[in-house]
Amino acid sequence: MLLGVVLLYVGAVLAVNGIWLIGQARAAQPAPAPAAAGAGEDRGQVSASVGGRGVEPPPARAERSPLLIQNREVAVLNIFTGFVGVVIAVILLVQGGIRGDLASVRGGGFILLFAFTYLWVAFNQFLDAGGHAFGWYCLFVAITAVPAGIYTLQNAGGNPALVWLGINWFAWALLWGVFWALLALDRPVARLAGWLAIIEGILTAWALGFAVLIGALAF
Repeated sequence: MLLGVVLLYVGAVLAVNGIWLIGQARAAQPAPAPAAAGAGEDRGQVSASVGGRGVEPPPARAERSPLLIQNREVAVLNIFTGFVGVVIAVILLVQGGIRGDLASVRGGGFILLFAFTYLWVAFNQFLDAGGHAFGWYCLFVAITAVPAGIYTLQNAGGNPALVWLGINWFAWALLWGVFWALLALDRPVARLAGWLAIIEGILTAWALGFAVLIGALAF
């Protein structure tokens, strides 16, 4: 049940982060004047935005698009979601340690991967930090997600919730891999990352968490 709470908030806020990222990509587009500025400038500005140095669009442009969300608005959501994840992960880790329950410890460890992601993005925005280190952390999460998905599917035992969760790990590996390409390698994939965050936030986390919390599915 606690995992359902985490998934609900992770999914909702991941979708909002996707909207924010698409807005940042649009705001970072150079004006249609000289043709020289090009994609490199857009790529660097959006990477800096995710890392902490946000793109602040002109007020008139901000008023025209609901996709342009201020960085610190998103940071508040990320801090709250990261805090919820940390609290629930600590509960699971303590319970698992006391009872010798490896499943609870494993769940707490996996939740911290997500919680730390949200907290890092949020604090980068407040501290005006770069995003390259976070990009390499995303690669670590992406690599970790693949065996996590294999393990979950191998031990699902036909449980629909666990099968859904196992498939989700592969989707999350793709998403975190795209963030690695955006932040660590400065590839022009900001819009792709934004759309993936929206779609995966809804389908892999929010919908599964909601189904668990209303009792339609159980782990």
